[in-house]
Amino acid sequence: MKIEGQVRIPSGCAIAAVISKEGRKMSGEKIIRAMQPMHDRSNGLGGGFAAYGIYPEYKDFYALHLFFDCRDTRKKCEQFLKERFEIVHSEIIPTRKIPAITDEPIIWRYFVAPFQSALASMQLDEKEFVARSVMKINTDLPGAYVFSSGKNMGTFKAVGFPEDVGVFYKLEEYEGYSWTAHGRYPTNTPGWWGGAHPFTLLDYSIVHNGEISSYDANRRFIEMFGYKCTLQTDTEVITYIMDYLVRVQKLTLGEAASVIAAPFWDTIEHKTDEIDKQKHLYLRTLFPSLLITGPFSIVLGFNGGLMALNDRLKLRSMVVGEKDDEVLIASEEAAIRMMEPDAKNIWAPAGGEPVIVTVKDGAF
Repeated sequence: MKIEGQVRIPSGCAIAAVISKEGRKMSGEKIIRAMQPMHDRSNGLGGGFAAYGIYPEYKDFYALHLFFDCRDTRKKCEQFLKERFEIVHSEIIPTRKIPAITDEPIIWRYFVAPFQSALASMQLDEKEFVARSVMKINTDLPGAYVFSSGKNMGTFKAVGFPEDVGVFYKLEEYEGYSWTAHGRYPTNTPGWWGGAHPFTLLDYSIVHNGEISSYDANRRFIEMFGYKCTLQTDTEVITYIMDYLVRVQKLTLGEAASVIAAPFWDTIEHKTDEIDKQKHLYLRTLFPSLLITGPFSIVLGFNGGLMALNDRLKLRSMVVGEKDDEVLIASEEAAIRMMEPDAKNIWAPAGGEPVIVTVKDGAF
């Protein structure tokens, strides 16, 4: 009989998410519990979490989370940051030593604001300025990786099982209105700290179960617009695609979903609503290289909400449930039950149909 580690599990990887539509804060314990029954979907080569609303005291500043391979690299990176940003606070990210997590890099966070003079000289808005700064560090500074860069949110990831990663980062001490989680079972790319999910840029974060067969086409297109895929896994490109479509191209989340999980041509042709038909034809024609092919289920986190999406053939499992003001999402119903045993309205979204949840105005 084959045991774990001796057989490839192509449907592996686990995702989970929870959001309070009232903006109510929840500790990280809830999302850690969700990953426990999905342990065998991972193999210990990557786990991580994204949390929203966790830095209210610094909510107006970009929270940069970085991995460094040594102190000299950290000093070089800090010099780069000081040339572009006001650093209002910096500290090592608190962790606890546990046997399951080893070979950790130096893990630091900086709360920063771009210098207005730098924005003016480069003629950029602050989000584009921060995005370019992140790309420059990850591309040009060996041994340094920015793995989180949004406002009032943060990503926490490592090589390990997600339940252990949550304990390592002391996530029970954080409170957020929205959480996402991932357990990784890499099949084509290495297991390393920067390659664990979630992948983020600004306040967008992606957790993904699946495999992107269109990766090269997607990557070549998105890198024409200044994005650099440096983290050795196909999932990274999804984050950049969503940033490009929503922040840069100003598409709605629903329209962006119609690009990356576009309906088949014959499905579009048979639509009876002419306006809807023309919209899908337009999006498919305008962004053909951003169609993501291959099996996937993803959860996109952003300030104020979540979006869950399957590939158009629904080749990966994903279920959604509700409990009071909470919406819960996971690869398996068991994970939802671990978060909320009395969750109601458990259902599986159709392929290519986004589930978009936002908190009420002013709640975050």
